[in-house]
Amino acid sequence: MTDGTELIDRDATDLARMLREEAVSATEVMQAHLERIERLNPYLNAIVDLQSERALEGARALDHHHDQNDRGPLYGLPTAHKDLVPARGFRFTEGSPIFADRIADEDDLIVTRMAAAGAIAIGKTNVPEFGLGSHSFNPVYGVTRNPYDLSRTAGGSSGGAAAALAARLLPIADGSDTGGSLRNPASFCNVTSIRPSPGTVPSGPGSFPYGTLAVKGPMGRSVADVALLLSVLSGSDERSPLSVGLDATELIKPTGRAIRVAWSADLNGLATVDPVVITSLEPVITDIAERLGWQLDATCPDLGPALDYFRVIRAMQLEQALGPLVDQHPDLIKPDAIWNVEIGRRLQGPEIGRALHQAAEIHQAMTDFFQTYDLLITPTCQVPPFPVGIRYPDEIAGTTMQDYLEWMRIPSAITGTACPAMSLPATFTPEGLPIGLQVVAPFRREGQLLGYASLLESALRDRTPTLLDEPVIDTNQPPPDPFERVG
Repeated sequence: MTDGTELIDRDATDLARMLREEAVSATEVMQAHLERIERLNPYLNAIVDLQSERALEGARALDHHHDQNDRGPLYGLPTAHKDLVPARGFRFTEGSPIFADRIADEDDLIVTRMAAAGAIAIGKTNVPEFGLGSHSFNPVYGVTRNPYDLSRTAGGSSGGAAAALAARLLPIADGSDTGGSLRNPASFCNVTSIRPSPGTVPSGPGSFPYGTLAVKGPMGRSVADVALLLSVLSGSDERSPLSVGLDATELIKPTGRAIRVAWSADLNGLATVDPVVITSLEPVITDIAERLGWQLDATCPDLGPALDYFRVIRAMQLEQALGPLVDQHPDLIKPDAIWNVEIGRRLQGPEIGRALHQAAEIHQAMTDFFQTYDLLITPTCQVPPFPVGIRYPDEIAGTTMQDYLEWMRIPSAITGTACPAMSLPATFTPEGLPIGLQVVAPFRREGQLLGYASLLESALRDRTPTLLDEPVIDTNQPPPDPFERVG
């Protein structure tokens, strides 16, 4: 029998190989992770609606009944699905008291694909209410805490997934991203994620089948793990009209040549960034570029139109999705959601039309930019992980944030470009809080992005740890209150 600590320390790619080769059983792997969850999850509140016996039954079934010649790429890996997607038999709350008792009777497309690849669902991962805002707290399950500092947020909306990965409660997890919800929590928790181009991972059936803002994607503790899960999630589906096929063998392409990289700490002044983020990242970026032989230029395309497009289309979609709930349950929906729905209701046709027209201009501008540069690199987040007791940073470097979106301008603007983007663990603040690096590539060039990211990852790992050192959480102390007031 393999030691449980050794198993939870393994990357998903390595663990899946061991499972397929029968070097370890699915039951052993599941038990190791469930023991870890039992010990640490009360402090983190990352995994919700945990169904341990169901998970063990699934693992035993693989060990005793599964066809040895039919072992998928995620064979035997424990996972938990983000509580914004339905997974049959699990609660599907979206972090809202309106749906606190809802049990899903069907699987989301990504749940189906992960199960077909051999993954075993153990529960859900915590989210903000309706996935809005990059701080995972809600009135159903409470707040998710950062494994590096329990007084700090894990980010969101895929905050539960990021915290679970960082604390090694799970080897791999799915997430979704509209304005940074895969990237922000990855940065805050020192793990890896990719926001794919719209259509790379099918999304449907849904309310906005031709929308480009919201995408689903993978999170992991390495670039290889993210590529592994992306190979499972990607590919066309007739229910998702924008979806495209993707050759999994092309996901990480060779990238030995010298390249030209653009670096911008604040998107040419579009975003206010905490000075500690810039001073922590800039020497890392310079050093890594020199070591890899990459030409580094301080420049950035004009992303103001991309940010405008994001805010207008997001408000329009939120009004359509949540407007009826706001009318029916105004006392059961958080103020930030109501505010954003009201913004959507004030939109005029010409304003929406201009935003849609901007999408074409943005696409051409990014296409032109990437004729000169292979990558655009920025901070993932404008701030380090902030205290769990606040809804969002209302001030950065002396500048007031006017609303709950302004502190997320960097990832939101990249969303508006529709380009694929990753968050990689990069460095830490002097207080030991993680800071991530956002890496952006041309539209639908996920293979190029993952290839360069793998080189960056190797160079960055020479400088900074990527896994949590133990002990980080003092389990001799009682767990904090998951329903600590956030406001």
